[in-house]
Amino acid sequence: MEDRELIAGLTERDDAVLRELEKTYGGYCYAVAYNVLGSREDAEETVNDALHAAWRAIPPAQPRCLRAYLGKLTRNLALKRARFDGAQKRGGGESAAVYEELSECLPGGDTAESAADAHALRDLLRDFVHRLSPAKRRVFLLRYWYFESVPAIAGATGCSEAKVTSLLFRLRRQLKEELTEGGFDL
Repeated sequence: MEDRELIAGLTERDDAVLRELEKTYGGYCYAVAYNVLGSREDAEETVNDALHAAWRAIPPAQPRCLRAYLGKLTRNLALKRARFDGAQKRGGGESAAVYEELSECLPGGDTAESAADAHALRDLLRDFVHRLSPAKRRVFLLRYWYFESVPAIAGATGCSEAKVTSLLFRLRRQLKEELTEGGFDL
């Protein structure tokens, strides 16, 4: 089934669409959840939750790209679960490593004005990512959006682990400079 057919089926509340969503996007959503959580069972539950969340959200939501929509739902649910369950303390997934890497690049969220800054930060991050070359953008997103490990990124891009590590370091340094120039206190 194509995305538009899946979305139409969700809009019409066709039960068979959930099975089709699982068949078409279940593996992708599982990879997203597993990279965050590091647990097969937690990832499977998160995928089920994400597919049911899509069932409840469509309509009124009408995503332009169903894969991206499901990936974002899955990622957000996995991050919420990781925070709730303390998965980082148990050593699960890549999330702890990713947060540690980004800790010196992103402003803290404890200030009163942090909510107001959230939109400016989102815009700055979006612009930063869009200005990257396609190869750098892919590495950045694989690590900091999909929580892929350095060895997995090296395998996916055909680069050595050392090159990926070095590139991620340079990208974090560049991001930190842009955030500082943009007025964010780090």
